Amino acid sequence: FKRQTWLRLTWALLVSTGPGSWAQQGSQPQSIKIEGDITLGGLFPMHSRGAAGVPCGEIKREKGIHRLEAMLYAMDQINSDPDLLPNITLGARILDTCSRDTYALEQSLLFVQALIQKDTSDVRCSNGEPPIIPKPERVVGVIGASGSSVSIMVANVLRLFSIPQISYASTAPELSDKSRYEFFSRVVPPDSYQAQAMVDIVKAMGWNYVSTLASEGNYGESGVDAFLQISREAGGLCIAQSIKIPREPRPNEFEKIIKRLMETSNARGVIIFANEDDIKRVLQSAKKANLTGHFLFVGSDSWGAKSSPIQDQEDVAEGAVTILPKRASIDGFDQYFTSRSLENNRRNIWFAEFWEDDFKCKLTRPGIKYELGRRKCTGEERIGHHSQYEQEGKVQFVIDAVYAMAHALHSMHLDLCPGYMGVCEKMDPVEGQMLLQYIRAVSFNGSAGTGVMFNENGDAPGRYDIFQYQLSNVSSPGYKVIGQWTNHLRLNADEMQWSGGHRRIPDSVCSFPCESGERKKMVKGVPCCWHCELCDGYQYLLDEFTCDMCPFDMRPLKNRTGCRPTPIIKLEWSSPWAIIPVFLAILGILATTGVIVTFIRFNDTPIVRASGRELSYVLLTGIFLIYLITFLMIAEPSTAVCAFRRLLLGLGMCISYSAMLTKTNRIYRIFEQGKKSVTPPKFISPTSQLIITFILISVQLLGVFIWFGVMPPHTIIDYEEQKPPNPEFARGVLKCDMSDLSLILCLSYAIVLMITCTVYAIKSRGVPETFNEAKPIGFTMYTTCIVWLAFVPIFFGTAQSTEKMFIQTTTLTVSMSLSATVSLGMLYIPKAYVIICHPEQNVQKRKRSFKAVVQAATVSTHLSQKSNDKTNGESKIVPDRSQ
Repeated sequence: FKRQTWLRLTWALLVSTGPGSWAQQGSQPQSIKIEGDITLGGLFPMHSRGAAGVPCGEIKREKGIHRLEAMLYAMDQINSDPDLLPNITLGARILDTCSRDTYALEQSLLFVQALIQKDTSDVRCSNGEPPIIPKPERVVGVIGASGSSVSIMVANVLRLFSIPQISYASTAPELSDKSRYEFFSRVVPPDSYQAQAMVDIVKAMGWNYVSTLASEGNYGESGVDAFLQISREAGGLCIAQSIKIPREPRPNEFEKIIKRLMETSNARGVIIFANEDDIKRVLQSAKKANLTGHFLFVGSDSWGAKSSPIQDQEDVAEGAVTILPKRASIDGFDQYFTSRSLENNRRNIWFAEFWEDDFKCKLTRPGIKYELGRRKCTGEERIGHHSQYEQEGKVQFVIDAVYAMAHALHSMHLDLCPGYMGVCEKMDPVEGQMLLQYIRAVSFNGSAGTGVMFNENGDAPGRYDIFQYQLSNVSSPGYKVIGQWTNHLRLNADEMQWSGGHRRIPDSVCSFPCESGERKKMVKGVPCCWHCELCDGYQYLLDEFTCDMCPFDMRPLKNRTGCRPTPIIKLEWSSPWAIIPVFLAILGILATTGVIVTFIRFNDTPIVRASGRELSYVLLTGIFLIYLITFLMIAEPSTAVCAFRRLLLGLGMCISYSAMLTKTNRIYRIFEQGKKSVTPPKFISPTSQLIITFILISVQLLGVFIWFGVMPPHTIIDYEEQKPPNPEFARGVLKCDMSDLSLILCLSYAIVLMITCTVYAIKSRGVPETFNEAKPIGFTMYTTCIVWLAFVPIFFGTAQSTEKMFIQTTTLTVSMSLSATVSLGMLYIPKAYVIICHPEQNVQKRKRSFKAVVQAATVSTHLSQKSNDKTNGESKIVPDRSQ
């Protein structure tokens, strides 16, 4: 599926854009073409990455021109060698990647044009003959690319057309995955090797605490990933921080990186996989922060032995240990390159641009404006005489890559074309899969005298030189070889010196002993390194490596070396949460007692009789119990207290609202019946009313006793309710085994009675005012509903509070006291006031028949509908209770 996707993408690019469409936007030539019997492709970063919208930037003298000329030099040597590919001339098609992976992908499509069949059957010349279309040269193998990200992008296309590729500089470990890049090989070792070498260097210096820095991209990130993985596997090395440098750093980005590194200042060793620009800016920021001599850098091959990253930052870079694939300067190339001129190197289409940049002069070229203030090139300048020259570090590997391809072709020619001069039919065309097998089998001494070979992943063996930049106490400051790495490290510690010329290797240590109550958290795979972690929350230090939770009923000691019992609390009578409910309950009990005493004292007076003595006493008993429950809710929980809480919590309200419901139902039935006939309804006598009330009450009692049987009351200590993050404030709460849900269920029946009573009160609102307490009961129920509507959000809204028990107990008791006070205040306080203060009003009115009562109510209702501003029921009506 992936292969088909890449083929479609490649074909779309060929059809829609055509190779070089980006390059055509500028004036730069696209490629170098050198004729030959067999054509090799070449990919080199001739220019830097361009600014936004522009693919290519400035010419790259070393990484571009030097490496390109190394390929041309190698081809010249091979073509002139009578023993290597005799009578076969190597040609080339060389492209500029502009250090950009997407641009390189587009350019590399030139390599596969010859392998894509184009239908020209419908194309004819003016004379009707089929057209003669020149066939593009067939590229049998590609030398390149330089950057790992570019090689990855190009390798995905070349593998579709079975074109082998040998890179001279791409070191990303990802390219060793032959399931994805089977046609990719390289003459440089992958970063995993140098990561192993760097781990060995760090351990040889006795460091066990370092940070890593990586430039964003395949090279930096994969290099650091390899270092981290190897360090974990090796053990004994701790990574303090792993920081990535963005591809497009923001202002002050590097100052922030230095600050982050200083957050773990003990990790003085810094492993850096970064490009030259990032290395230089890191050194600049360290110098700006006055940290010269603090950091101990270990640089990858991108730093190597280059002078450009440390220019003007030598004091900060002093002591830096760097690594570079083992190489040698190729004398033959120096002679070749320094002899290049504008006259003898016309095949390199970018050489004129290099000439201008190298000699800081300007050539007169068609279409190019002459830059004022810059001298004109004479053409007589000489490289190395009129400009500085130093062979670029990867020149050796470019030459080895070309020779590896040539040796593979030579072996293939010997097998397929024995004794044949030139390219035989079996090698025309060259089959890519077969050529790859010959490439992987090559083994020869390279340009530096070291062996060139490939393992099963197409990687070259790891051979590195270890350098240290030394500044003090040396005759010539610069990089000095202090060791080598070829599968194992050979480091000469006596040759090393550090900032200020000190010989002793500085420390970059990992961990200090943990303090009391802190455990050692071992870094995974690195047993010598740990972080000290406080046993937080409710943990205590079990041993030096383990924090364990205290038992649920305990909390840790202050030094967290053990556990201690959690204090037990309950709602105290002296608490502000208890004082207010108790005060309201005492006032309510006194008032209720006063009303009951008054009613008993004046039991046979008209007002008491008219209010329905029997139900009034029942209702007042319920109000008294509602006030009484406050004391049970605040009292210290015990089995008896918990039992009475269950029994009385809903019973008081149930008694009150059962009595009120019976009253309002009786009034409603009387007047509804009166509209139909003069016969009074059934069950309106006091005895009937009491029976109905007690039946309603018995439902609550039945539910409570069933609850007793299913789950006998008992006390519990809740350690979760008051368990804040700080264990010093943890408390166990002594409480009854009543959850929020069971409490609401206990009150639910009373609430149903209250709602039903409210409904009847609304239906009976047309009854004459003060008639048998219909309207006071209505106002009582409306107000009670408001009180309980306010109770619900307060009660449940505090469920997560650490003061939950106190807030909910206070809210519940105050709400119940308020509802009882509303009932007492609206139904009985006015009557008690009249009985005591105005006894002259407590007289018998004339009795009226049931029919007269109903007629009076009907007339009053009609009058109230006609004139809302007139009062109704001006005369008190005392029904004939004998009916």
